[in-house]
Amino acid sequence: MTAARPNDVFSPLSVGPAAIAPMAVRPAVDPEVDEFRPEGHGLPSFHIWTLGCQMNQSDSEEMAGQLLAAGCDRAPSLETADLVVINTCAVREHAEAKVIGRQGLLAKLKRQRPGMRVVLTGCGVRESERAGLLRRFPAVDMFLRPDEEPELALRLGLVSAQAPVGLRTAATAATTVVSGRPVSAADRLAPNRLIALAEGRVARSSAISAWLPIVYGCDKTCTYCIVPFSRGPERSRPFDDIVAEARGIAAAGYPELTLLGQNVNSYGHDLPAEERFGHIDTERSAGRHLDLLGRPDLAELLDAIDGIRDARGRPAIPRLRFITSHPWDLSDRLIEAMSRCDSVAEHLHLPIQSGSDTMLRRMGRQYTVAHYTERLARIREAVPGIAISTDVIVGFCGETDGEFRATLEALEDIRYDTVFAAAYSPRPGTPALLMADDVPAEVKLRRLNELLAVQEKIGLALNQSWLRREVDVLVERVTPVRRRNSTEAEVADEAILHMPSLYGAAGEGSVALAGRTRHNKLVHLSGDPALVGHVVTVLIDHAGPFALRGRVVAALVE
Repeated sequence: MTAARPNDVFSPLSVGPAAIAPMAVRPAVDPEVDEFRPEGHGLPSFHIWTLGCQMNQSDSEEMAGQLLAAGCDRAPSLETADLVVINTCAVREHAEAKVIGRQGLLAKLKRQRPGMRVVLTGCGVRESERAGLLRRFPAVDMFLRPDEEPELALRLGLVSAQAPVGLRTAATAATTVVSGRPVSAADRLAPNRLIALAEGRVARSSAISAWLPIVYGCDKTCTYCIVPFSRGPERSRPFDDIVAEARGIAAAGYPELTLLGQNVNSYGHDLPAEERFGHIDTERSAGRHLDLLGRPDLAELLDAIDGIRDARGRPAIPRLRFITSHPWDLSDRLIEAMSRCDSVAEHLHLPIQSGSDTMLRRMGRQYTVAHYTERLARIREAVPGIAISTDVIVGFCGETDGEFRATLEALEDIRYDTVFAAAYSPRPGTPALLMADDVPAEVKLRRLNELLAVQEKIGLALNQSWLRREVDVLVERVTPVRRRNSTEAEVADEAILHMPSLYGAAGEGSVALAGRTRHNKLVHLSGDPALVGHVVTVLIDHAGPFALRGRVVAALVE
């Protein structure tokens, strides 16, 4: 038995691209205290450099909102900013190397402008390693753990009697202990988010796609991963707070919403049981035992957000996504919700990491390949044609050639639409440091290239199945000219984009555009720049391994 879905009707709101605008972040200032505020030129201009995952992007939106609400302005670039905030990622060595590589430039800029300040936050700041941070990042003035980010403006001295009335921050971030090490308690993030939303201090970076964090931190046991030690234990936001934020996103006219969490489908297990959720009886089928008896779960959230409707009875947010999922928690309830909710996109990102059970055990993943493939078979049955993407690590500690071949076989059997692959790099503070990193670098690179070549063929074959089909594309951007240091996939995508045939039928004033289907397929097209933010019907006439190309046959503009 399941609870009836809520059916919030938005009327007479106009929900659609015409209503789209980034959320305002500067609250009104009390006229009686306005005269005591500093002149605008006395406040720092800021630039936020965000690396890593979508959760980092969401965190950066909150930090930008704080600074804008305090009266600061955005700087056009890192080089011109008075305040540089680096929201770093520590999941891969490459991201931290990029930040370390910028230390020389930042030091030079600070010599030229002595008042310039640099703040480092994100997963690169871990409580147990604070003592060594200044040595690794000598140009940085302040280090904030991810759960300390809501205190950014306060710690910079920008929240004072001169700041906008009402600007405040919840209690100072606390620590707890995981595996004998001090880590973020992450227990103030949910109330801080509520305050930031109430005071308009979330500066959404897109007017098309909105991020909505629903659970912070991670309780998993992956031996290669630093996230539990940088972000702390899993902390779910209250169910009603999330639904209220989704209603606000719907009212602002966003056509797409993504629910975020390091393990998004673990949502709710740490919340108290309530009578209204008495119909929920989910139990985890892999990994450590966990039940959600009487507690809200991700399936319940999907139903509630899908139930927010416009005046015509359609989902007020047409596209609903969630990332990142973990095979432990891909429950039957969640699969059924994905199947019945009109707004939930036909795409699932489900990391496998390896196709070998022995390797999965060393990685601490606590599921088998058989369990993983059973879950995929179940969701493919429930949501026909669903696109599946995944993460893979090659060259992890002790990986044999046979274990690597098992991963290639898994790719051939499962046939992913997209694979995000990386060669293993040891991360300080992770349990894997106790293992031998014994796969030579040249072997890691060879295996990575072989895996990418296998996936490229699979991706091309799957994309070719979209040829001569009409698909709805949410146009996201005007495509910029090729950047230096583009990735191989980006170069391939742009080769598709700039084929002469694309422009043969393009009208005057058309530009190169890009968007995504409900299946998360990247589609290149041409058309009026005003199509950005709208859904158009595109006839696919070319398929590459990483992207599709087509021509607009109808614009679904309201």
